[in-house]
Amino acid sequence: MAPMGIRLSPLGMAVFCLLGLGVLYHLYSGFLAGRFAFFMLSEPAAGGPETPHGPVPGGAVDLRELLAVSVLAAVRGGEEVKRVREGNVLNAKAKGKTREGAEEQLTTGDLLSNRRMFYLLKGAFPAVQINSEERVDTADQETVSWDRSIPEEIKQKIQPKEVPAESVTVWIDPLDATQEYTEDLRQYVTTMVCVAVNGKPVIGVIHKPFSSYTAWAMVDGGSNVKARSSYNEKTPRIIVSRSHAGKVEQVARQTFGNKTVIIPAGGAGYKVLALLDVPEKNQEEADVYIHVTYIKKWDICAGNAVLRALGGHMTTLTGEEISYTGSDGNEGGLIASINMNHKALIEKLPDLEKTSHK
Repeated sequence: MAPMGIRLSPLGMAVFCLLGLGVLYHLYSGFLAGRFAFFMLSEPAAGGPETPHGPVPGGAVDLRELLAVSVLAAVRGGEEVKRVREGNVLNAKAKGKTREGAEEQLTTGDLLSNRRMFYLLKGAFPAVQINSEERVDTADQETVSWDRSIPEEIKQKIQPKEVPAESVTVWIDPLDATQEYTEDLRQYVTTMVCVAVNGKPVIGVIHKPFSSYTAWAMVDGGSNVKARSSYNEKTPRIIVSRSHAGKVEQVARQTFGNKTVIIPAGGAGYKVLALLDVPEKNQEEADVYIHVTYIKKWDICAGNAVLRALGGHMTTLTGEEISYTGSDGNEGGLIASINMNHKALIEKLPDLEKTSHK
């Protein structure tokens, strides 16, 4: 006997169950069909053409694609840098002072390059964090698209490799060596992009706008640049910032001998290229790169990645690895080398670390 004296017939029960099954089928059939379609779209056909994975917000990104768009971003930014310099419309102004009290310059070249590079990278990989030297003005937003094409050179040397989007940080330097840029010392100027995964630099791009030379490398992947084969570890040629030459020279000569050569130069990107086999007539050659004061991570991340990919090293002056997460500054100075005993170099230069926090 049913409650309240209601009697349910077997036929009524059967109809009720069939209605319930119909509702469940309606709810879940669409879901299962959607999952099946997603599975079919996600799996490329056997033997079919390779298709780009593309960015998935909150999902994975392909480092090979990110390298390709990073190279394009550095070149596009360099075009703006070159156009502004050759048109002599720098509109240079001071944007503040460094810790050493020197005026930091800001030009139209910095701003236009930054806008072009940032929005190209952000449009291609919206889920990835991008840190840039210059502030991005949302009121001046630019739509810059990427056709997702990958240069043949990169296709031949780099295999696809996916990593979680949340593990990636991109560092942009839209115009390295701005001071030299205002002085028309064009050989020092570069545009740079670096990709760090979990704080470790894995992709580096260094582009020289005024000669159209671009160096790129990916850790555990490949590169279009090589290390030089000849070094003199006993009396190395040390490349340093123009403003630090005197500070480094005395200690370096005491450590390595009076024959040590000190090379003053502008731009962190240029200094890293000096350690490599670069086919550039205006590119000086050095064995070691030393910086003895605070430096921003967008200045050094790309060079660090290139050196790591080629078996070199860039560390603080005490030998600590530099993490490319958190704050945008590196407090411990740096020493960079390739095909040399990096640990021995650090042990020879203990006094320089004391000056890195000044």
